[in-house]
Amino acid sequence: TREVTGAPPSTLMPLITGFMPARVIHVAAHLGIADLLAGGAKTAETLARETETHVPSLHRLLRALASLGLLDEIEPDRFVLTAAGAHLRTSVPGSLRNLALMFGGEQSWRSWGELLHSVRTGESATQHLYGLGSFEYLAAHPEQAVIFNEAMADITRQVARAVVAAYDFSRFRTIVDVGGGNGTLIAAILAGAPALRGIVFDLLTGNAEAPQQLAAAGVAERCEVVAGDFFRSVPNGADAYILKSVIHDWDDDRSVSILKNCRWAMSASGKLLLVERVMPARMEASPSHQRMAMIDMNMLAVPGGRERTEAEYRALFVAAGFALVHILPLPALLDRIDVSLIEAVPV
Repeated sequence: TREVTGAPPSTLMPLITGFMPARVIHVAAHLGIADLLAGGAKTAETLARETETHVPSLHRLLRALASLGLLDEIEPDRFVLTAAGAHLRTSVPGSLRNLALMFGGEQSWRSWGELLHSVRTGESATQHLYGLGSFEYLAAHPEQAVIFNEAMADITRQVARAVVAAYDFSRFRTIVDVGGGNGTLIAAILAGAPALRGIVFDLLTGNAEAPQQLAAAGVAERCEVVAGDFFRSVPNGADAYILKSVIHDWDDDRSVSILKNCRWAMSASGKLLLVERVMPARMEASPSHQRMAMIDMNMLAVPGGRERTEAEYRALFVAAGFALVHILPLPALLDRIDVSLIEAVPV
């Protein structure tokens, strides 16, 4: 047989075993290790008592976390939190704990285990495993829905800052956040445009916490919370409609249905704004392309959606009665979240 040449096996091995650190981090997030170490160094025995775990086994987990740079073993069996590990704390700026819980949770973990089925059939692994769509699954598992909603809010807080910095919303009178969840995005937009009024539109279970979020941001008097299904209709009469991480959840037919409802609701001078990843026309071996490709695989396995290229977004817009005007990358997030603001107008 011909000898394999080129890149050394050490390049491939971390990819083959990539699930291992992911699982270690998920378990640490589940146990709340970062929160327990927020006050300073502790031993495995102390942490095992606080987490009700097996001391020798927890010690091995803590060593694994230290090897990943999330903890520092300052002396034998005495661990402190590092700056990277601090992102696994609860309710701190930049927290990734909910994302660690979500990606390691049952739905995501089992669905990724059935990725081969999705590649062979095009069916989401969640649908295959549970007989439910991703959002139907979350509706039936409220404890996991809480983690999902909080993880999405954590991401939205980061994205919202970049969106508001990159785009002038003061040109509009009213904006609808379609699929806006708890109102994190529209609250940031309204805070940056004092004359603007808003509507946060989502299922009743999706925007139930929006009133509190809007009140906390001081914009409740300028924002209405409306419950509904964007596959049926969206609120009429606004001059801008923004959808963050909505279209990538769905196949082309259902995406066009959502976009058509936005088109019917807006005036001829309205604007459509999507906050989504834009896949490159040709993939390269780079960290940015890898992040986008892995999220695309997640969309295949879990909700059954997809990330799209510029050409694919143009085709969606044409089918729904829009024309793509501009794609504005949000560079402040390129180290972690690769998204763009996509602007389209009715035709």
